[in-house]
Amino acid sequence: MNSTDRTDLTVALFAGVVPPDGEEPLAEAAGAVLARAGYALKHGGYNGLMEAAARGAARHGVPVTAITLADRPEWGAFNPYVTTTVYAPTVGARLHAYLDNADLVVAMGGGVGTLHELTAALYYATTIRPVPVRLLGPTACRLSTFLKTEGWLTESPTRPMEFLRELADAEALAADLKALLEDGRCER
Repeated sequence: MNSTDRTDLTVALFAGVVPPDGEEPLAEAAGAVLARAGYALKHGGYNGLMEAAARGAARHGVPVTAITLADRPEWGAFNPYVTTTVYAPTVGARLHAYLDNADLVVAMGGGVGTLHELTAALYYATTIRPVPVRLLGPTACRLSTFLKTEGWLTESPTRPMEFLRELADAEALAADLKALLEDGRCER
């Protein structure tokens, strides 16, 4: 699918400014895969894995939105691939700006900010609406294993976990996106 055929889907990408070793090429490939599937990209707007994913998405002409705080501390300039900026008044509003209209969440390795965004997405997907959440790459998959082993992520009758998948690489992401689009889970 060409990204110009469809751009009504949105992915919230949560990824770190200081990338885990070797994950920048994966982030760039993921951005391209998401864009080819027709997903506009929302991310923090900064460097590291966010910039790599934005670079991959921008090559396919999809919108790249930075979502940040209105009264943000000086976190640096946005990456050059940002086409739109949303300034949220609070951290909670920022999370809602990511999640309320997201068709998909993709989380990669990162720091405490990425962890905060991911845990908000996990809570959102189990209590507000079942948005698909994908943990991409070795760092995010290790985190998922830890959270499951330690009982932080557990399935129950009131908290099903079918929305959550671990994906090792961009090829697994592409296959997963194809399945999501084919079964209509990402149709608006």
